[in-house]
Amino acid sequence: MIPFILSPLGRVLLGLAFVAGLLTAAWFDGYASGMKAERTAVLTRSVEVLRERSRVDEQTRNMDSPELCRALGGKWVLEDNDCQ
Repeated sequence: MIPFILSPLGRVLLGLAFVAGLLTAAWFDGYASGMKAERTAVLTRSVEVLRERSRVDEQTRNMDSPELCRALGGKWVLEDNDCQ
């Protein structure tokens, strides 16, 4: 085995195996970094959506029926006490 590794062909094959190992390690590192960045972006967006929803919930909670009807694009009919 040692004579094969010390031969010119053995050195080339060993070098190619080493380079392939480095490329594989770099690919896995990049893949893991991309996954982490995507996960961070999704979590950040989720927090933004929750904050926006909380703000909207607070606004609608403070509205009475006629205001809510008008905010949703309806028309409040006072005689029927109904939204149309």
